[in-house]
Amino acid sequence: MSLRIAEIFGPTIQGEGALIGEPTVFVRTGGCDYRCSWCDSLHAVESRYRDTWAAMSDEAVWDEVLRLSGGQPLTVSLSGGNPAIQDFAPVIARGRAAGYRFACETQGSVARPWFAELDTLVLSPKPPSSGETVDWDAFAACVRAGSAARQTVMKIVIFDGTDYAWARDAHARHPELPLYLQPGNPEVDPETPVDPQALADRLGWLVERTMADTWFTPRILPQLHVLIWGNKRGV
Repeated sequence: MSLRIAEIFGPTIQGEGALIGEPTVFVRTGGCDYRCSWCDSLHAVESRYRDTWAAMSDEAVWDEVLRLSGGQPLTVSLSGGNPAIQDFAPVIARGRAAGYRFACETQGSVARPWFAELDTLVLSPKPPSSGETVDWDAFAACVRAGSAARQTVMKIVIFDGTDYAWARDAHARHPELPLYLQPGNPEVDPETPVDPQALADRLGWLVERTMADTWFTPRILPQLHVLIWGNKRGV
C-alpha cells in the first residue's frame, strides 16, 4: 500500500489551534473530498497537482519523519488535503513505538479507526464562506472514532458575521469539544505578501465580537505561521 504525499517538512512550529507553537513535523497528504473557496493548500487538494504528489510506502514516510526530526521524538501532524481519506494506522504505530506524538487535522467528513490512536484530533468543520456543507452525521462519527484519542477539539475559521453565527451553532451541536476560533486569511496566493495589519484587524474584530456577546467558550488565536512566513509553503 502507498500513501499520496504532497510534502513532508519541518521541524517547524504548529501555527494554529490547540498545539500552537509546538515543534512539529508535518506530513501533508494529497487529495481531498472538499473544495473550499479559500483553501490555502490547493497543491495538496486538486487533482491537477497529482503529478507533484509522491506515492510513498508507510516505511518511506516514517523514514523521512525520522530524518527530519533527527530521531528526536516530537509531534507529527497529519494534514492535507484531507488525511482521513488515507490509512495512516501503520505510520502512527511506527511513530508511537518510537515515542512520537501524533496529531491530525481534518474537516470531519470521513471517520477512521486510527483516530483513536492520535494524541490530538482536530476536527475543523468548514463554515458557509467555504462553499461547503457539513454532514453533521459524518462529523459525529468522527467524534466517536476519536473518543479514545488523548484530546479531540473543534477548530473553526471565521471570515465574517455569517461564519461567526454558524460557529456558535456548530459549538452548540458539540459542546463537549474544546473550541478554537481563528480569523481567516483571505490572501492565499503563496506569491502574494500578506498584510499583517489586516490580519490583526480581523483578529481584533473576532475578539471584540465574542467579548461583546459574552461568549467566553472559545479560545481565539491567530494563524501564527502566516504572521511569520506569510503563505510560503513548507513552514
